[in-house]
Amino acid sequence: MTTDHAPDHAPGPAPDPAPGVDADENRRQVLYWRLLARLFDHEEQPALESASMAVVEAIGLPPALLDPQASVDAVVQRHPALAEEFDGLMVPDETAADGGERDGAAEVRRAALVSKVLLNVFGTGSGAVTAGQLARWQSDAGWLERALGCKPGELRAGRPGGTTAGRGSGGGGTTPDLSTLIPAIGPELGAIEAGLVKRMRLREVLADPALAAQLTPSMSLIEQLLRDKDNLSGVALANAKALIRRFVDEVAEVLRTQVEKSTVGALDRSVPPKRVFRNLDLDRTIWKNLTNWSPEEERLYVDRLYYRHTARKTTPQRLIVVVDQSGSMVDSMVNCTILASIFAGLPKVDVHLIAYDTQAVDLTPWVHDPFETLLRTNLGGGTDGRVAMALAQPKIAEPRNTVVVWISDFYEWQSEQLFESMAAIHRSGAKFIPVGSVTSSGRASVNPWFRERFKDQGTPVLSGHIRKLVHELKTFLA
Repeated sequence: MTTDHAPDHAPGPAPDPAPGVDADENRRQVLYWRLLARLFDHEEQPALESASMAVVEAIGLPPALLDPQASVDAVVQRHPALAEEFDGLMVPDETAADGGERDGAAEVRRAALVSKVLLNVFGTGSGAVTAGQLARWQSDAGWLERALGCKPGELRAGRPGGTTAGRGSGGGGTTPDLSTLIPAIGPELGAIEAGLVKRMRLREVLADPALAAQLTPSMSLIEQLLRDKDNLSGVALANAKALIRRFVDEVAEVLRTQVEKSTVGALDRSVPPKRVFRNLDLDRTIWKNLTNWSPEEERLYVDRLYYRHTARKTTPQRLIVVVDQSGSMVDSMVNCTILASIFAGLPKVDVHLIAYDTQAVDLTPWVHDPFETLLRTNLGGGTDGRVAMALAQPKIAEPRNTVVVWISDFYEWQSEQLFESMAAIHRSGAKFIPVGSVTSSGRASVNPWFRERFKDQGTPVLSGHIRKLVHELKTFLA
């Protein structure tokens, strides 16, 4: 865990190259061995610390890079030029990958910076965590995401926006393949963050407005707030609600953009275009009247005006979302609540939301407000999908215009009975979409028994990122 100060180190002698190894390669090995030692053993190894300090000073970097208690923000504030070096730091160098000449000195410098980011993010120690420490870890995790070519928060939210171009400081096979690293590292960062949140005295932090203001909303934090909301009151409850609303608004902004891109439906040419100036198709009007051009007068006589169609084909659709709110599905509960509210705001889409564990609750009256909906959830407990089915089935009035989205890991006590009810929905003509997860990470564990039967009936389980569900729903509702 990090603070914003750097200890005083007495640099030792610069390490001598090992036999058969050049000086730069030896220096890189010293820095990485020191990183591994600090990650797996919190006690300092004096020889490695002294050798690493000599390397850092020899290449002109600040000693604070070796202080695990100093945040990356603190280092960058004192040495602003390093900010640019951290951006894209761990993105592979395309030139070196193509067999270009390696810059040994640049690789040593890069190793020192990479070690700093990795140690701050993965060397979280043990014991209680303060709000300030969590905030600094979240900031350091943002620097790691920047080093991987993503925006801060993208990996933890499961929305990597691509990587930056290769840099000139890496290469030689020293950088991991980001195509496999990026999908894997997001869930790991989320797990570390969740562990830090659990180590906090969260109620005490929420009761202090100054400490609560240091918290940055995340899925891990929101999960803890939702689980503990019934035990909060006064200032602590008000601060918890403010954090939940901030998180909901941030996620909703991203999802709303994804949903609104293609939910308008096809043009309805059976409806005559409205003859107003803003709908005038000037290019088509000119083209159709070109035969009326008078060269002598240099004038175009227009016999007919043409207008653009703006009416869209929209059939009233009913969307029924059933989501498992048991302990293993918290991420899905939060995301689906927000997603349901967005679809509920679309014209001619009638959205119903049901949450269940061993009991079911119809959250439809609050579906337009995901914040209020989440406050009415009761996370945790077992699962019994039959109680949710009892609420969902009566809502299917016109099967051909209905889509039922069922989000769960499908670990049920009465599997055969529940599956038969789901199969009946599918046979009725309604579109049934079983979803293994609607999470930020895309990681899900689905009951193999259900997975095989859904596949056999032609409704395979949709697992992965929330974007997949957005695409399926847009296809049905467009």
